[in-house]
Amino acid sequence: MSALEVRSIWKYYEGKPLLRGVTFHVDLGETVCLLGPSGSGKSTILRIIAGLEEADSGQILWEGKDLAGVPAHRREFGLMFQDYALFPHRDVAGNVAFGLVMRGLPRRDIERRVREALQRVNLSEFATRRVTDLSGGEQQRVALARALAPQPRLLMLDEPLAALDRALREQLGEELRRILHEERLPAIYVTHDQGEAFVIADRLVLLHEGIVQQSGAPEEVYNRPANTWVARFLGLSNLVAGVVEKTSPLIVHTALGEFQAQCEHPHHAPGERVTVLLGPGSARPLDGTNKEQNVLRGEVEDTVFRGEGFRVDLRVGDGQSLRFFLDRKLTPGEVVSLAVAPEEVRCLGSQ
Repeated sequence: MSALEVRSIWKYYEGKPLLRGVTFHVDLGETVCLLGPSGSGKSTILRIIAGLEEADSGQILWEGKDLAGVPAHRREFGLMFQDYALFPHRDVAGNVAFGLVMRGLPRRDIERRVREALQRVNLSEFATRRVTDLSGGEQQRVALARALAPQPRLLMLDEPLAALDRALREQLGEELRRILHEERLPAIYVTHDQGEAFVIADRLVLLHEGIVQQSGAPEEVYNRPANTWVARFLGLSNLVAGVVEKTSPLIVHTALGEFQAQCEHPHHAPGERVTVLLGPGSARPLDGTNKEQNVLRGEVEDTVFRGEGFRVDLRVGDGQSLRFFLDRKLTPGEVVSLAVAPEEVRCLGSQ
């Protein structure tokens, strides 16, 4: 049984649907990332789960029990906001202790929990510091310690790294992943940054216009996007329009040639218009000008060394630019043929 189940949640604002039948689950010890652009409904989902807002229909269940009618303070869920919401007139320990004081816990228990929470986020020596004297990264750790101190059954984090610079986001993202795994605490993490999501999440739930477009492990979603929106959102731009020529095996005719593709939706028919995704790591240079399937020809626009290989931008066909990662340096202006592995050519849904 999952720890948390979100079942067919609908939410309307001003008569228009913001959430359209959102369904997903969170297992014990799992970090699920809600990933999508601004306005896709991610933060609203957190507020509904937390009990701060009501859905128009659908269910939120914890260990199989419907939470309808259970007030926020009785759900025992922790919520960490994007702006941290720290109290400037309190020191670090006072901020971490605030929720425990509101619960009326004995002073000795409060002091112990504050001490343990600060140890988890490596801020034991900062207990008496003013939060206004801390860096953005240190304030983020204080907010996390405050969320952990009440020992919540579920932790929800709403864009907690958004205000930090890229280098600090990467560092603290790794720390968050470590802390969440050590605590074995089920968590929901909201972000619009796919790189951040890939670092932190055990499983992704991709949202667009209030609809779950795809869910799965980060590597699964990246390697097998469900539709063109998912591919574009994840930065997979090698998308080529085509027409199904035959289905066994699936052959798609495009302006760049014929490609044997993998079929994500098993009911394509000859003559159907589709989009194929050419995986960016799927190509290798060919010697000569082979004309067989899964070969494309173009002019190298740019080559950039990226540590483990070379990023190559290739202009093909009527001027479309495709991007591949190769183990060989190519020269700008050079005309080349690339063979694309059939298992890395995917026929996508039209969303």
